[in-house]
Amino acid sequence: MNVDVFTLFPQAFDWYLSQVHIRNAVELGHTVRLTNYRDHTPLSHLQVDDTPYGGGAGMVLRIDVVCAALEAVFPGNAERARDGRRVVELTPKGRQLDDALAAELAGQDLVLLCGRYEGIDERVTHLVTDRVSIGPYVLSGGEVAAMAVLDAVTRKLPSVISNPESVVSESHSAELEGGAEYPHYTRPAEFRGWRVPDVLLSGNHGEIDRWRALQVGKG
Repeated sequence: MNVDVFTLFPQAFDWYLSQVHIRNAVELGHTVRLTNYRDHTPLSHLQVDDTPYGGGAGMVLRIDVVCAALEAVFPGNAERARDGRRVVELTPKGRQLDDALAAELAGQDLVLLCGRYEGIDERVTHLVTDRVSIGPYVLSGGEVAAMAVLDAVTRKLPSVISNPESVVSESHSAELEGGAEYPHYTRPAEFRGWRVPDVLLSGNHGEIDRWRALQVGKG
């Protein structure tokens, strides 16, 4: 899987790309490439945004800037970036990210477009295949959302997570019918009067499995 992230703040991803599962993915041959819109703007003084037509607060990331950045990475018309790729705009207007969407995107080549300010000029819809939101709230930019998408998708790739079972039976997975995962406990068995459920200390795996099944979806 090849992922291209377009952003005004590539440095925001420095810590994230050092995470072990992302490093594992890269070692397995997957790639993550960051492109700064500003490096490819056709405008003078490194301009990337402008005031909105019709008035209003804030600034809007220009469509010509987005196209120029896409065409610098994928030669030809910017619309061709969709050939063999899912081009995703991170926006509050999009389909909400869930486990099913993460599974749908996993293994496909992705382009993630991060907005800033008031977002990207609406004509970006001519360039994208998907518009994705990570929740019903507004962030300052698409970088955190891009990391969330990348994180959820990367976990689905074979061999990226050392224990594959931890991905199959986790919260919101099909295995758990979309429910929240059962609670986890570790040592010490008792701390400040808070005790681990006795069944988990019993060694009876049949009883443990039944207890865990009853906990799924509780929160």
